[in-house]
Amino acid sequence: MELRAFLFCFILALIVTPLVIKLALLVGATDHPNGRKVHKKPMPRLGGLAVYLSVVLGVIVYMPDDPLVFPILLGATIIVCTGIIDDIVNLKPLYKLMGQGTAAFIVIASGIQIEFINLPDQTVIDFQFWSIPITLLWIVGVTNSINLVDGLDGLAAGISSIALLTISGMAIMVGNEFVMLIGLMMLGGTLAFLVFNFYPAKIFMGDTGAMFLGFMISVLSLLGFKNVTLFSLVIPILILGVPISDTIIAMVRRTMQRKPIMKADFSHLHHNLLKLGYSHPQTVVVIYTLSALFCLSAVLFSQATLINSLVVVVLLVFTLEIIVEITEVAGEKYRPILKRIESQQSKE
Repeated sequence: MELRAFLFCFILALIVTPLVIKLALLVGATDHPNGRKVHKKPMPRLGGLAVYLSVVLGVIVYMPDDPLVFPILLGATIIVCTGIIDDIVNLKPLYKLMGQGTAAFIVIASGIQIEFINLPDQTVIDFQFWSIPITLLWIVGVTNSINLVDGLDGLAAGISSIALLTISGMAIMVGNEFVMLIGLMMLGGTLAFLVFNFYPAKIFMGDTGAMFLGFMISVLSLLGFKNVTLFSLVIPILILGVPISDTIIAMVRRTMQRKPIMKADFSHLHHNLLKLGYSHPQTVVVIYTLSALFCLSAVLFSQATLINSLVVVVLLVFTLEIIVEITEVAGEKYRPILKRIESQQSKE
């Protein structure tokens, strides 16, 4: 059934996406070039609607009776409706945040929450009331992190596909059929959309798609890894390492530059890789590779001992730090490790 569900959503999204392209042009859901964007002509957006429709129909066909389906799809529908409006009229960030918060609260009210964690010494930390704001922060944060990396053809869809493949694979390993099935349906729809979205793109996913993918990935990771140990809690963070780290760095960078946190800039990872001379598709492949590295680390982390898990994280953090300094994502002057290396070389 899993393969049938994957193929069902893949084929359906292949059929629906060309229709969504025509719909986007008809309703004026187009993305126009400006100083921040790399495309040179108006592009239809709203592409995430094709992924959403394929997944909804897939769920209706393959898992109509599961009690968790309704609140998740209701939340996803609110996210998609918010994204559609934004793709047509450009909503203010506050209104988008309200839509995301509403969708998150619906999921939380259904019982999907980060309730507690177990520390290595067997101590249990029960979040109690704090489970609600922590879960809310996770859902809204991941939803926006996928949206923030949606800056090049095929980038957000590819990163999401890698994350969904990892989540589905790990769900198979632990026997979580619900997460596995929805994850594979999401993967099928996203890969089909990527056929039209990879460089040179025929359609963008828009906020409709980026927020929908972020929302679903955040919820699936909660269902797959909630109520876990402190170190297992790292797994979904590793899976989403690229968008999460890019988002956090962007927030810190804008704060240090005394700019609004939600104000877009031209300093994300993909922007800086382009500045370094990488082509559009090369930049996307580089970030795909980084995302796959994070996901592989998550898998290794889940199977390793405590000490080995810590080694994996330390190596990954060090690698990320070097990448941040080379690409100047945190700013041109932020080079603590590279400056030390250069200083040592000059002394020699």
